[in-house]
Amino acid sequence: MKSTWRAALLVLLTLAGAGLAHAADLLSSERSLYRDVLIYQDGSERCMCFTRQCRIGRQSCVDMSNPKRFALNYTRMMLGGALFTAPPPRRILIVGLGGGTLPMALAEMLPEASIDVVEIDPAVTRAAKRFFSFKDGPRMRVFEEDGRVYVKRAGRNGERYDLVMLDAFDHEYIPEHLLTREFLQEVRVLLGDRGVLVANTFSSSQLYDHESTTYADVFGTFYNLKRENRVIVTRMGGLPDAAELEERSRAYDSALKSHGVDRLGVLALFSKARDWNPTARVLTDQFSPANLLNR
Repeated sequence: MKSTWRAALLVLLTLAGAGLAHAADLLSSERSLYRDVLIYQDGSERCMCFTRQCRIGRQSCVDMSNPKRFALNYTRMMLGGALFTAPPPRRILIVGLGGGTLPMALAEMLPEASIDVVEIDPAVTRAAKRFFSFKDGPRMRVFEEDGRVYVKRAGRNGERYDLVMLDAFDHEYIPEHLLTREFLQEVRVLLGDRGVLVANTFSSSQLYDHESTTYADVFGTFYNLKRENRVIVTRMGGLPDAAELEERSRAYDSALKSHGVDRLGVLALFSKARDWNPTARVLTDQFSPANLLNR
């Protein structure tokens, strides 16, 4: 049954980031407990993928001729969500490391912030350090464990974060236990009264309506930013309006440009329009993607 819904998911999802258009050089291949971790280089572009020739999307990419420049649109949207919606965060949690481009950019732009990254797969951490120049340290801690386990424990221990970013994917999609109402309720505990949540999902998939109603059930209104991916942005205590988004984004204009991010282009993507079926059933720990695709 499990293999059936996963096979269906491959067909039904519009994937984040197309696979490589032609054969690229394979720099590294490591089979971990969870997946294949593959590093490809095509000209100056280097990518981390979890499938051969990146046929099911790319986890992280960097332009080696300009390593600071974001190569994928979703990273630009996530950075905008993180920086435009609240005062500069001092404590940041990122679930899912990939190549580490987002945490490294945030560390550069927010030198006073401490960043905790949760990555389940040590092979991904090794690849990020070896091929993408990711570096951990006192301000950039990596916890190699399941993201849900970390979030639940942190909430019980009274931890609070100004910003939580959800960017965990396996070779097909977001792990199903990181999609549910119960998980998002656990994340909400970490956000306190004014925290910001930024989550990377797909802009079109069999689960789109259900993901949307699940986030709305836990957080109420949120911003949708859509290109190849959909980035969900919400803030405890109420969303910022257009004037606040513009004001906060202006302070990061030059830093964003150095990463190839057009702040006005990102601002134009912030939308509160509900483009989903509001009657779609909320995802729960008992009602998973497997239930949806096999009913």
